[in-house]
Amino acid sequence: MDEVKVIEIKKSIFADNEIDADNLRKELKEKGVYLLNLMSSPGSGKTTTLIQTINRLKDKIRVAVMEADIDSDVDAIKIKEATGIESIQLHTGGMCHLDAEMTRQGLDNLTLQNTDLAILENVGNLVCPAEFDTGSCRNAMILSVPEGHDKPLKYPLMFSICDVVVINKIDVMPYFDFDLEKCTEYIHLRNPKAKVIPICAKTGEGVDVFAQWLLDEVKAWKE
Repeated sequence: MDEVKVIEIKKSIFADNEIDADNLRKELKEKGVYLLNLMSSPGSGKTTTLIQTINRLKDKIRVAVMEADIDSDVDAIKIKEATGIESIQLHTGGMCHLDAEMTRQGLDNLTLQNTDLAILENVGNLVCPAEFDTGSCRNAMILSVPEGHDKPLKYPLMFSICDVVVINKIDVMPYFDFDLEKCTEYIHLRNPKAKVIPICAKTGEGVDVFAQWLLDEVKAWKE
């Protein structure tokens, strides 16, 4: 039997998106706009955390939000009503993530000249969003206590790409088998440099720490 030539294809299937993401970051740097990509599972408390955080920041910096969902405009309306800031809804057409080009389309519909911090609330999912660079300056995620402290072991990519992990719903830790120390250990196993911030978005406990981290990030980006 004749041998068949085998050709190894090593170019990343995400190469084009990586180029788009790098270009988008450069453009945002020139405009002085800091973009945060916020990810999590559905129901972890992303929108509530954003409302608490934005209300602590909006008198110090100019904030705008892009809410990404497969459908509906519930979250965009909730953000606008609770904070008064510019908020738009992005529909992904059934896709479970956003890439750099989709993010750019959202940014094109924000008033960037009046924005210091643009927050992208990505589609609720611990798998697909982690695979695509959106062009953000930093990646953040929210892990809620009811999800369990073992999630960094089960979803390694998500935790490895995040610069900050917010652990939400710490008020219910006594009612769940959740070990904060172990969770932090597992997070740092995936990403030793990740900042871990325990909060309760419902009461506001710990949110000041996250808000200050963001404020420091935005100021550093503009320097």
